[in-house]
Amino acid sequence: MKIARKINFLKVTVYGIGTVVLLLSAFVLPYLANKVAHDFPEYAYLKYPVLIGMYLTTVPFYLALYQAYNLLNLIKQNNAFSEGAVIALRFIKYCAATIGVMYILGMIFLGTQNALHPSIFILGVVILFTCIVISVFAAVLQELLHNAIKIKTENELTI
Repeated sequence: MKIARKINFLKVTVYGIGTVVLLLSAFVLPYLANKVAHDFPEYAYLKYPVLIGMYLTTVPFYLALYQAYNLLNLIKQNNAFSEGAVIALRFIKYCAATIGVMYILGMIFLGTQNALHPSIFILGVVILFTCIVISVFAAVLQELLHNAIKIKTENELTI
């Protein structure tokens, strides 16, 4: 019973994270883009490319969030040591790497336009390192889970 409560809490957390990102994307990002375009008209031409880039990064984010939700369902069904969990972790790893690459490309683009303010650069680097940590962590978990599944299969065959 305790594990079910923890998993339900994590599911609510996944929904909460998704909702917060959706609200930020729908309301805060356009507001900030308009404000920056108004306050700094020399960078107004970057408003839509930056917004499109930010919105594009939400696609792999939501795909990874969906896979995290699927992983929680597998754990709840006592199928944590299954090929489905390995696939979900692999997908999360690739989504995190994709987001990291998108931020690198975005920072390169802003740098070529002389619009890469140090605070934007620092925020981009923090997001990039977060993506690297998530990707490496998912890769390690994926490999551990894959090895555990192999050992479990060998044990089932010897009995």
